[in-house]
Amino acid sequence: MFHAIADVLRQIGGAVATVVTLPFRALARLFGGASSAGRGRRA
Repeated sequence: MFHAIADVLRQIGGAVATVVTLPFRALARLFGGASSAGRGRRA
């Protein structure tokens, strides 16, 4: 019983973690790609 509850909580925690980190990853990719592309174009 407790094992099942712990599994559900773990899955929910993982889902929340991915949802929270996704926008930050997208922003980092956007800014990282834009800055590197900008440097490449200027050079």
